[in-house]
Parts: sequence; C-alpha cells; structure tokens
Amino acid sequence: MKTKAAEQPVNLVRNKPVQTSSQASSTGPGTAAVDGDASTFWQPLAKDREDMNVWISADLGKAETFNTFTVSFRSVDMVSAVSALVSSDGTTWQEVASKKSDLTAQDKIRFKDTSARYVKLDITLSKNSNVNLFEWGVYRESGDGPGPNPEEPAVPDLASVYFVKENGKPYAVNEAIELKKGESRKLSLNLKGKRKNGEIVDLSKYNKTLKTNTKFITVEQNGTVTALQVGASTVYTEVKVTKDLTLTTPDIWILVNDPNEFLAEALIANTSLTHPRMKTEIGQPAVLQPGDDFPAVSVQANVKLDVSGSVIRNGQPVAVIPKVAVNKSQTKNVKLPLKADQPGSYEIRLTLQREGLPPAYDVFYFTAMDSAAIPSGQSSIAYMGPDGKLVYVPDYKGNRVIDFSNAGYMGGGVQLPDVQARVAVEPGEGDATARIQQAIDQVSQMPAGPDGFRGAVLLKKGRYEIEGTLYVRTSGVVLRGEGQDEGGTLLFGAGNKPRNLIEIGSSKGPAIDSTSMTDVTDLYVPSGAKTFHVKDASAYKVGDKVIVRRIGNARFITEIGMDYIYKRPGGTVSQWGPFNLDFDRVITGINGNEITVDAALANSIELRWGGGQLYKYSDDERIEKVGVEKMRVDSAFDPSVIDTTMDNGKTDPYYADEKHTERFVMMNSVKNAWVRNVTGYHLAYALVQMGRNAKWVTVQDSKVFDMVSIITGGRRYAYYIQGQQNLVQRTYAETARHGYVVDSRVQGPNVFLEGESRIDYNTSEPHHRWSVGGLFDNIKSPIMIRDRGWLGSGHGWAGANYVTWNTEGKLTSQQPPTAQNYAIGHVGEKVPGFLPDTDYDTRPRKDAYWESHGQHVTPVSLYKQQLKERLGEQALQHIAYRSVGGGSLDTPIPQQSYQGN
Repeated sequence: MKTKAAEQPVNLVRNKPVQTSSQASSTGPGTAAVDGDASTFWQPLAKDREDMNVWISADLGKAETFNTFTVSFRSVDMVSAVSALVSSDGTTWQEVASKKSDLTAQDKIRFKDTSARYVKLDITLSKNSNVNLFEWGVYRESGDGPGPNPEEPAVPDLASVYFVKENGKPYAVNEAIELKKGESRKLSLNLKGKRKNGEIVDLSKYNKTLKTNTKFITVEQNGTVTALQVGASTVYTEVKVTKDLTLTTPDIWILVNDPNEFLAEALIANTSLTHPRMKTEIGQPAVLQPGDDFPAVSVQANVKLDVSGSVIRNGQPVAVIPKVAVNKSQTKNVKLPLKADQPGSYEIRLTLQREGLPPAYDVFYFTAMDSAAIPSGQSSIAYMGPDGKLVYVPDYKGNRVIDFSNAGYMGGGVQLPDVQARVAVEPGEGDATARIQQAIDQVSQMPAGPDGFRGAVLLKKGRYEIEGTLYVRTSGVVLRGEGQDEGGTLLFGAGNKPRNLIEIGSSKGPAIDSTSMTDVTDLYVPSGAKTFHVKDASAYKVGDKVIVRRIGNARFITEIGMDYIYKRPGGTVSQWGPFNLDFDRVITGINGNEITVDAALANSIELRWGGGQLYKYSDDERIEKVGVEKMRVDSAFDPSVIDTTMDNGKTDPYYADEKHTERFVMMNSVKNAWVRNVTGYHLAYALVQMGRNAKWVTVQDSKVFDMVSIITGGRRYAYYIQGQQNLVQRTYAETARHGYVVDSRVQGPNVFLEGESRIDYNTSEPHHRWSVGGLFDNIKSPIMIRDRGWLGSGHGWAGANYVTWNTEGKLTSQQPPTAQNYAIGHVGEKVPGFLPDTDYDTRPRKDAYWESHGQHVTPVSLYKQQLKERLGEQALQHIAYRSVGGGSLDTPIPQQSYQGN
C-alpha cells in the first residue's frame, strides 16, 4: 500500500560550512558530502590518505542536539572504521561513538543525545585507495541510543534472522519490490529469528536499525521506503547475537524506475528505428531483403530541434533528409519514402540542431542482403566479399565485430626487430642480479641509434641465479639469451622472496591534459567505430595522442544489472559503482568537428549513460622499444608445501608454495615492446603480465609449465593482459587457472592468437567487471565469457564485445545488456553460464551471438584477415615465426661502432 512519507529528521550539516583533511579538489570537494545531492561526493586527495586517516568537519552555527551520524560511501572496501567527534570550539575534539566492524556503504552511528556546535566525521582507512563519501548526515532520531530493547532478552543461540510480511509469511529470498521515483511505501518488516534447534522466536521488540546499501532510497525506522533515483537497493537489518556474531536478514530489493528519466534536455532526444521484418536489438544483425521499404525513423525531442540528415549506401550518399522542426516534448517521424533496392550497407545519419548550441548526431544502420549471397562456411556477420575483404553486418546502432588488427608491436603487422648485442654477460656462481643489472644500466646509458634502440644485453648460455629483480627503465634496451631450451640461457629465481623477476617501465602512466577536454556530441557511438563527433576539434591535430573516454554513470550500472547482484549464498557481495573506460588512441583524421582515430573503440558511447569525452595526453614516462627474448626461467620453491584446494573445490595434491618468483616479466608503463621465445617453469602468477599502462606489446612463441601456487584467487594467470592493443600469439600453457586472461575494465582491442592451454584448473576468460574488446582467435582452451555474478567480490559481467573465432574446447558465451559477445566457428562443447541457476538466481541471461557451432569458418583467422586488409600481405609475413638473434647479432659491437639497424 502507498502511504505518505513520515516527516524526516533534519540533517543538521546540510549545506553547512565544512573543513576537510584534504584541500578542496574538483574531483570531489568536501561541500559535496553535505549538499543533499546523492550523485556528488567528497574524495580525499591521495596525499591526504598517506597516513590512512581522513576527516570532514562542520560548523552547525550554534549548539544542536543529535544522536546519529549517517554515512553514504560508494564502497567501504578501503574503510576500517568511522568515528563521530564533537567540539564546542572547533579545536578540541571528543569522540562520542565509533564503528569498527560490519561497516556498510550506507551506515549510521548511534549514540546518546549529545549537544555541540562543531561535529567531525573521522574515517580510518585500511588501504590507500580512493574513498568517495556521497553524503554525511547528523540527526536527532527518535529514541536515545542504539541497542536491543532492555525488555527483550538476548537470544544467544540464534541461527538466522528474517523479516515477515503482515500475513506472517517470510519474504522470499531476494524478493523485489518496484517503486517509481518519488513514491513512498510502508513495508511490513516484522523481525523473526530461528534458533539452532529450529524454534522460531519473535524479535519485534528488538530495537533494530533498518539499513540500505545505496543512496537511491531512504528507509525510515517505521519501514517507510522512499524512492529517490533509479537503481537497485537492498533493505536489511543486523542483529548482534554475541560479541563475535552478528546476523543479517536476507536482502529485500527495492527497484526504482522512472518513466520520464530520459526526457531531460541534456539528453537532447530519443530516437528510434522500426521495421516489421528487421531486428532492432543491440547485438543482432539488422538485415532487410533488397527491395524492402526503408525502416521508419522517429525523433522525440527533449528540447526544440531542427532535424536533417542523409542516407548513405556503401559509404556514398544516396539521399538527403530534408530539415524538419520538432518542438520540445514532440515526437515526429522522419519521412524516408525509399526502398533498399540495392544490396549494401546503409546508414541513416541524423543531425540534431539546437538553437545556439553545437549540433548533435545520431546514426541508424541496416544491411540489404540476400542470405544466399553469403559464401558457404562463412559467418553471416563477417564474411568475405567479392573483393576479398570482410563484409561486416552491424546491428541497427552500428555495433559490429570490431577490427582487432591494431593489437601488437607498433600497432600490429610490424616485424619484431633484431637488435645488436652491445654487452655480454657470462654465467657465474652466486647471485647474478647485480651483474646483469649493471649490464642493463650500461646499455641504458648508451645513445639510441636511428631505429630507437641502444642495444641488447646478451646473457650467454648457462645458469644465472637471480635473488632480486631486474629492472629495465630506459627505452631501446633488449635482454636476450642464447636459447629457451635446457642448453640455453636459464634465469633461476633463487630464494624465497615473492617478486617479479623482470620489471619493465615505471608505474607512471599517461598524463591527461584536462584543459583539452571536449565532449563527444553523438548520441551514440557504436562499438567498432573509429570516427565520432566532438563539440570543438580546433585544438586537435592529426598525430595527437588522445584518450577517448567512455563514461559509465550510475544509470549505466543499473542498466546492466550490476547494482543488482545477489549476495554470494552465505556471504556478501560488492555492487558496482560508476566507471569510465579510457581508450588510448592516436588521431588519424579530422574533418571539421569529426575525429577519426587509429583503432576501433571497443565499447559503445551513449549519451544517456554519461556520453564521452576527448582529451590529449602525454606519455613521456612510458618507455618503448624494449624486449625480453630467447631464454628460460625457473623458480625455486618448497616442495613440502602441499595443498588440495582448488578454487571452490578439491583436486589431487599439488605444490602450493608461494614464497618464490611470481612473474617472469612484468610490463608496466611501456609501449612497443615484446617478449618472445621464452619458456617458464614453477612460477606462481604469470609468465608475462601486461599492466594497465602497457600498449602495443607482443608476446609470442613462448611456453609455461608446472606453475606452483595455491590454486585460487589471483594466481596462475599464464598470459595476463591489463593494458590495451596487445597481442599474444603462438603460445602454450599448462597447469594455469586462467591460461589466457584479461583483467577488469580493460579497454581493448586485445588479441590471443593461435594458442593452447592444457591441464587447466579454471578457464581462459575476461575475468571480471566489464573488460571490453577481446579476441580469442584459434585458441584451444576452455573459455568462459559470462555473468560471474557474486563470484570473487561481485565480478558480474566479465566481458563485453568479445569474439571467439574458430576456438576449440569448452565455451560459455553470454550477451551482457547494452553490448554483445560473438561465438563464431567454435568446435567443442557449449557450456551453460554460471547464471541463471535453478534455485537461487533464476533471472534469465541471454546467449551471445552464436554461429557455426561445431564447424570452423573462413577466414581461418579473423585477426590475420583484418591485418592483411589494413596493411597488406607483408604484414602477415612480419608476424610469422622466425628465429631470434644468433650470428653477428650476438657478438657485442663497441659503442663507437654501433649505428643501429
């Protein structure tokens, strides 16, 4: 039933003057925590967090009486305690209450009635990570202090607690209640408990505190819920049974919707495309038969607009759309009295002109084709045309199988160079770390040749014990051995210190020029696009290094269901917060305010989910033209450390020591780099990890065997990508958990090409939280691209806009909301997703776009075909296998004689 919301207590710090431990910053000033706006937040600066303590205080203007502090964080993963302090003069502070356990993102501290003019919220951190405080409240709530009603005796043997409805029946597990924005409803939340002996007890007199996990709703202690903004929230309470045991009620979900949410003037318009015989769904090809009528286009204006445009077929204009005026709140159809009389790829391009503002743009796509024209044994969405090039069939918004060919050294298709040795190191007794580092530093100080290389450090055949870590910090330096087999060069990670054996580059990534920002003005930029419009391109030029930022706001998180992840059964989960994807690109063309970049964008940009922005950046700290090649790595470990645990199950006993070498090569802030012809044994984490700031890296012709670590959380990622535009080809892995794996929120494209994993303890995959634009091309490995739900800490939708092409083994591939994944030419078992399951989270998930399951397709390799089309046949020759080093290259040349390749 609907009820009028009860009068809310007054937030005494709302819009009051505040001071913070950090200086105010545009990222999140202190005033944002007391402005009443649930979308703004205070974010302490990194420097302020160094002592693991931050605070915010307020002057109430006069002495007030209160008994409650409330906090609304984005997450409390980095918060270990919150404390309430008071002062009469703003200088001398007294703590009145604190909370150091069972913290939640939306929480409160209750204490006895207290009077003071100055109040302070003190936050103790568990780690130096971004902390976002959306709202801080100071209230006088009814009652005086927390805790159970003294009339209600404690129930020390409780096994569970739960809410029941007015009819006495418990709420279903994860029961959902829908509310419209602004609506209030009083819920019956009678508290019950179940003892260990099965007896049901009434806890209605327990002085419970109702809580919610988000800022999307408010919950009064009488059970009244008020919907503030669109999103998913939980209502629950906690019962402290003993000093060490607190029970939590099962979640009741409140789902807030707003039928008018997309009518804001800032969103400009809502456009649509319809046709009775064409799919207008994200991720499904939009296809008509030649001769069909054109689809119908309508525009609902959020602000007064003039709409005009053009129709394009195969890149050439075929019709003009005359200008039509559309008033605010009006919907008009854009007349297109045309037929798709010729086969081809069509675009309906719209220009939306607002008075006194730059135009906005929107495009619809469809393909007129006869299915009989698709060659046998090929995909219907990426097939070979008569000219020998791929024909792509997008969905109605232009999303398609993206071009992955920019992945790899120098942007793909460039032969890895053979670099002349400058210094040679001989094997010897004892720790060789210092001797090899001295040689690396010696070459690092040499001048670079015309090709950008200083030279190679040659490690002669034999065994080198490495007790520390080797660092390559300068561009143009290569570390090369004399073979990856038993008779070659062996780097042996000695000792029991967990570490990386080789680290390349610093931790400093690209520096974004925030003053260069200009907004993307397309309502929608599809995944796979290289061209888009911006508000003002005048400050940009061809060759600029840029970040194309795809914003994902809170409403996007709701759209993909990642604020609505069920708890791990018997455990907890972390819901997602808003995040951005920053695509590292180079401008290749400018036409007015239309920008073209070198590589495809691997996620759509949509105004309603936050839109996009363009920035210049500099990466002077990112080194390049570095490599590691032609050697073997092994690690000491303690064979007495044995385990049988494997993720969530058991396996045969295995070596589980973790006090030894973790990674062979860690690529940090680096571009145009490589690792080739290396073999690894007994590593704990990875043969090669390409970090967040690693770009245009190639890893090839390498193998890893017999990994040693526990088989759970974060270990055994044989080939591990966190950066973008990286290529891993012709590789092999055994005993990995994730043989070929991509981290969270990774901006593709990234490519795994022609590889195989065996003795897999888990699957190759995008691991968690919306990694985009990955390609598994001719990979033989169990692969999963799916909603991982509550696994990990709430991994959710792990990958979007992924392609598996001619893969073999077991495969799971599902479609995330707003995006697609493509499974083409897979040979092997199709495995259902982790979710939905049969009894807990039964909400449906869609399959990915599956085609030619059980039979490989032509072309054999998607990446190679795309690379050939972009750069020619020679590009394929450049990435083909060939021997490394040897001969005169391995004879060090004195500095004065070396002129570069």
